[in-house]
Amino acid sequence: MLSSQRHLRSQVQKLVDASLFALSFYLAHLLRTVWKFEIFGGTRDILPFEAYWWLLLVVIPGGPLLLHVHGFYERPLVSSRRLTVWQLVKACAGLAVGIILAMWLFRAHASIGRSVVVLFGAFSVAIIYAKEELFQMWARSTYGRSVTERRLILVGARDDTSRIQGTLLRGQADNLVVVARLNINEEPIGRLVELLHEHSANAVVMSAQHTYFGQMEQTIEVCEREGVEVWLLADFFRTQVSQTHVDDFYGRPMLVFRSGPDTSWSAVFKRVIDVVGSATLLLLLGLPMLLVAALIRLTSPGPVLFRQRRSGLNGQPFTMLKFRSMVTNAEQLRTELEALNEMSGPVFKVADDPRITPLGRLLRRYSVDELPQLINVLVGEMSLVGPRPLPVSEVARFDDPAQRRRLSVKPGLTCLWQISGRNDVKDFKEWVRLDLEYIDNWSLWLDIKILLLTVPAVLAGAGAGAR
Repeated sequence: MLSSQRHLRSQVQKLVDASLFALSFYLAHLLRTVWKFEIFGGTRDILPFEAYWWLLLVVIPGGPLLLHVHGFYERPLVSSRRLTVWQLVKACAGLAVGIILAMWLFRAHASIGRSVVVLFGAFSVAIIYAKEELFQMWARSTYGRSVTERRLILVGARDDTSRIQGTLLRGQADNLVVVARLNINEEPIGRLVELLHEHSANAVVMSAQHTYFGQMEQTIEVCEREGVEVWLLADFFRTQVSQTHVDDFYGRPMLVFRSGPDTSWSAVFKRVIDVVGSATLLLLLGLPMLLVAALIRLTSPGPVLFRQRRSGLNGQPFTMLKFRSMVTNAEQLRTELEALNEMSGPVFKVADDPRITPLGRLLRRYSVDELPQLINVLVGEMSLVGPRPLPVSEVARFDDPAQRRRLSVKPGLTCLWQISGRNDVKDFKEWVRLDLEYIDNWSLWLDIKILLLTVPAVLAGAGAGAR
């Protein structure tokens, strides 16, 4: 994992751990208030928590700082329990000593009690360890691996790619998986396109040498069109779309050519909004969704949910969920309706689609059929805002490689295309242009703006037949 991503992950962990240290301190005081027993003897009462709030100025920054000193945030993404516990115990013990020193240095008029300090240390170890265990369970799960795993293709001479792969193995890189290697001496650059599609790669790592500059430039152009990051162990190359970032690859300088949004705090907040927003909507709309499911079951034979393989981030297939709004044999009937397709390009869309059931037409008019995709958002396969995911079969028929750059971000429930009037966009190139406009100008404010504009568009029933 590159240093910028390691740094961002470390900063997020420190914020979470700081909050957990504060919670542990409060719980320790609360337990001592209820349990009027001093571990080291005595039964005297202690003052309310407000008398000791200033100690949070020691606890909140001190906890993450001591964990950092003991290398807690330098561990691999999936690390041993023994190492985790040992580093936690040392840091929490040091923090407990720090609290005692703070009380002594500032001559606090009322001691918080030795039992509170001991309980705080125990709570801190237990709560943060529980957080780590939950994270490890998630990281080892199928969804966790799909979110954190970075699938790499190595490009260069055989010796160069072998050396890079060896570096990855020695460095115990966090979920960096080499899915393919391209020998630039023996295989054409065109083969890279096939490998990108076959493995849904997230990045291409190149070790450029002077004799291969021509092929390297072609490789960057291919990845630009595909919307895939390029990690180049070199210091130059002109690009047309990608932004160039300098990073570190286990001590070696690296240039990253990125034609999509960068890893940043804004990206973290976007994911937070996705999780909180989708979870809240699922809770609020749970009963109405059950009612819709019952109506579908009563009004037409077949399953309640429609499942279809669609292309996600970098083309990675996932199963998208929708309330079924068509007859059960809709896919088989599609071939008979190809002549009625109103959308140019590889996608299929018919305004008055005869396959849609009467209830399905109502569900589509107000986008109710899209609600199960909140589950896709919650598990990380989609975002609330992003280009609409297309079926894998339609992505495979893209006639312009540049169209795949819309896959460089997670697909979403809503996007610029939808708020621009879904029925008015008939040209797939215009659809792609709006998606790329979103990618190139992405910001949290743009996401919020799109979400706000989506609400009146849905309530007005504008653009029935969303994909």
